[in-house]
Amino acid sequence: MSKPFIHPLSDVQSDQIGALTKIWQYCVVLPGATIGEECNICSHCFIENDVKVGDRVTIKCGVQLWDGLRVEDDVFIGPNVTFTTDKHPISRNDSFSPANTHIGKGAVIGANATILPGIRIGENALIAAGAIVTHDVPSNMLAVGVPAQIKPKKRSL
Repeated sequence: MSKPFIHPLSDVQSDQIGALTKIWQYCVVLPGATIGEECNICSHCFIENDVKVGDRVTIKCGVQLWDGLRVEDDVFIGPNVTFTTDKHPISRNDSFSPANTHIGKGAVIGANATILPGIRIGENALIAAGAIVTHDVPSNMLAVGVPAQIKPKKRSL
């Protein structure tokens, strides 16, 4: 089995990194994180402990994955996508518990989209660049706009 490639300028503390995965420079992966096989984690990403990433996932530059996030296989997360974890954030909140967010198999999240906490994005859903997702997105649907509206996904040519 082929080992993952971990750029020497990254801080990867997890030993749960799948074969053929590439983690590029300036990434931090905490010890509890699980990343599947054949993933591509681009530079300047941060992955917290209670995060599970499936196989063949691409995470572009500038993305942070926070505790409670589950990413299924074949997902694309564009540059600077923002995931949030707290519905009522306050500083020094001792009772904070991260909301679980789920990204279904084959979903695509465009650049600079914001995903609010506790959202479920269905299989093969498409989140448009810059969208702010405030509600669940069903499988095979498109979320576009601010706040994101759910629409049927058009077939590609």
